[in-house]
Amino acid sequence: MAQTMIGAVLPGNSTVELREFPVPHPAQGQVLIKMKASTICGSDIRAIYREHLGKGPEGYRGVISGHEPSGEIVEVGADMRRFKVGDRVLLYHISGCGRCHECRMGYQISCTSPLRAAYGWQRDGGNATYCLAEEADCIAMPDSMSYIDGSCVACGFGTCYEAIRRIGVSGDDTALVVGLGPMGLASLMLARARGATKVIGADVVPERIALAEKLGIADMVIRADENAVDKVREATEGLGCEVAVDCSGVSAGRQLAVRGTRRWGRIVFVGEGGTIELNTSPDLIHDQKTVFGSWVTNLANAEDLVERMPRWNMHPDVTCTHRFSLDQAADAYRTMDEGKCGKVAIVFD
Repeated sequence: MAQTMIGAVLPGNSTVELREFPVPHPAQGQVLIKMKASTICGSDIRAIYREHLGKGPEGYRGVISGHEPSGEIVEVGADMRRFKVGDRVLLYHISGCGRCHECRMGYQISCTSPLRAAYGWQRDGGNATYCLAEEADCIAMPDSMSYIDGSCVACGFGTCYEAIRRIGVSGDDTALVVGLGPMGLASLMLARARGATKVIGADVVPERIALAEKLGIADMVIRADENAVDKVREATEGLGCEVAVDCSGVSAGRQLAVRGTRRWGRIVFVGEGGTIELNTSPDLIHDQKTVFGSWVTNLANAEDLVERMPRWNMHPDVTCTHRFSLDQAADAYRTMDEGKCGKVAIVFD
C-alpha cells in the first residue's frame, strides 16, 4: 500500500485544493476504506465550498472533504466485531460519542459531545484515496448496490428516507416535493416507493424540471411559480396533497409545500438554510396542518433503507448526472455549485 495519498480540501472562496496526506492505519475498532465513490452534498456547497460559514456541527476544520463515502475495507484494527477486509460499505457520516441519549437512539447527527465529528467536516472524509472510519459507522452494502448508490444513501437518500418516514407517507397519500435537486429527486423516488398514489414535483430551474421528467419518477412536474398551488389543487380534486416535502431551503418553496397540502396535511422541511414567512392562521392553524423539521437520519433507518432498496429495485445512482475523477474535484464542485444538475460524484478506480 502506498505511504501517501491525495485528498481534496475546501479552503473556501469556491476553490478546491488537492494535497498529499499520509495513508492512515486503523486503530482498535477502526477500518481503512479504499474509496470507490464520494458524492457531493448541497450542504458542502452552502457551508464549506463557498465560505466557511458553519459553526458547531457545521464547522469545517480544514480536513479532507466529502461526507458521502462508500468503498471497500482494505485494512482493519483490533477487536473487529462485525466487518472484515473485503466488505463493501458506506458510512453513516457522523461519528458520535456513542454514549449520549441521541447516539444510543442512532441519531449521532444530534450528538452534542465534543467528541462528535462528521466525516468531511471535522474529520477526514471520502474525497481521498483512502478514508479512516469507525467500524460502528459502517453500513454493509449488498452486491446489488453500486458504490454511487451507497454514497447517495450516506447522506441524501438517507436524509430523505427519514423525512418520508417522519410524515408517514403511505398509499393513503398524494405527495408534493418542492425543490428538485438531488434531495428532491430522492424524495420523489422514496415517496413513490413508500406507496404514494400520486407524486408531484415542483422547481423553478428548467434543467431540474427536465431531469425529473426524464427520469420518470413523478406523475407530474410543475414550475414553482405563482400558479403552482392552483396546479397542485387541480391535480388533487381541489383538495391539495396529504403530504409535502420541502427540499428547496427558500421561503417561497416552503410556502408552496405548506399551501399545497390539504386540511390535516403533513409537511416536512429538509432543505437547509433560508427563512420562511407564513400567514399562520390560514396557512397552518385553520387547516390544522403539521410541520416537521428533519435533520439527516438515524443509523437504523439508514440500514433499513439499504435493506429495502433491492426490494424496490431502487438505484439512487440514476440521479447522478455527472461523474469526475479525484483530480477533477474542482470541476465536480463547480458543477454542483451551478445548481442545474442532479447528483455529482467523484469516482475512484
